[in-house]
Amino acid sequence: MKLVSLTALTMLAFAANSILTRMAIDGGHIDPSSFAAIRIAAGAVALALILAVGGGGLPLFERARIVGALSLAAYMIGFSLAYATLDAGLGALILFGVVQGTIFIWGAMRGATPSPRQFSGACFAFVGLLIALWPTEGGSSSIAGTALMVIAGLGWAAYTLAGRGATNPLAATAANFVLAMPLLLILLVCQSLNANIVGIGLAILCGAVTSGLGYSLWYAVLPRMTATTAAIVQLSVPIIAIAAGAIFLGEIVSQLIVIAAALVVGGIALAVTKRSVLTDHT
Repeated sequence: MKLVSLTALTMLAFAANSILTRMAIDGGHIDPSSFAAIRIAAGAVALALILAVGGGGLPLFERARIVGALSLAAYMIGFSLAYATLDAGLGALILFGVVQGTIFIWGAMRGATPSPRQFSGACFAFVGLLIALWPTEGGSSSIAGTALMVIAGLGWAAYTLAGRGATNPLAATAANFVLAMPLLLILLVCQSLNANIVGIGLAILCGAVTSGLGYSLWYAVLPRMTATTAAIVQLSVPIIAIAAGAIFLGEIVSQLIVIAAALVVGGIALAVTKRSVLTDHT
């Protein structure tokens, strides 16, 4: 039960990242590059301070940090820049489709083929996402935006897989943020920067709380679930974001969205029940 509660809290943090990013960038409060750079810096500072108060050290020189830092940077860069040209729904669909597909392929290469129950659940959830997020009127996309979101998806999939071996989630996440920060700051070079106090505040909140602490919590629960399950439960994030968008941003929730939410939640429930989860030991 504790694992379920912690996982749900983590998915809420992930959805909050989408809401805060939309509020900041779509609201014209900050440009994507500045948002990404401030977000990573805020997360690094907050996590380093927490570690310092607790007397812990930063494991900067562990081999796992290479994958963690590079994948985190790829995710944040791709995610922030892609939304400058992509429709929000299509971008989310690309992101989570790439994450799920990458982790499933990784598991299969490791000899852990998803069970029929997991595969069916993933299909239901993905169809739900397709219904909920496929752009309709006014949707826009670009080859560059699609490529950037694919990079973000590959980065987050790698970050998720790397986190399953973390023994100290808070320290590992803090080190990843610190090492990824120089890569994100490169975004500010030769960029036309545009940020007001609201955009900066949203970026700090996103970086320090919903990203820094949220990713630490994700690294804490990952070792207790299978790779396939980790891929599937993340499909709930866009649905949570849609509901939050309706509440906080006044977005309209249609009947199709309700049907899509039912498919996603039902697919996750089917995939993560005990009989399916125990078949995957990657």
